[in-house]
Amino acid sequence: MWKSVVAAVAFLALGGSAFAASAVNKDAQTRTLIVTEGGGKTELALAAGETVEFCPNGCFVTLPNGDLEALTGSETVEISGGVARIK
Repeated sequence: MWKSVVAAVAFLALGGSAFAASAVNKDAQTRTLIVTEGGGKTELALAAGETVEFCPNGCFVTLPNGDLEALTGSETVEISGGVARIK
């Protein structure tokens, strides 16, 4: 029984980070997203070709065109041609 409990705890601990949103910049220029989480705003600069994980518990993100989107933490924001799409 202890093996099952330990396995379940390990699975939950490792699986927690899998639910973060990610952002991929496919452009040749740095692109910036503004992330609002817990009442604070942070600029997230993505270099050309960079992929980052952020927003593990849900947040709002301002896209390069100024649109504000709510994320739950499981989405991928893909930036290409200066345009961000949420997948």
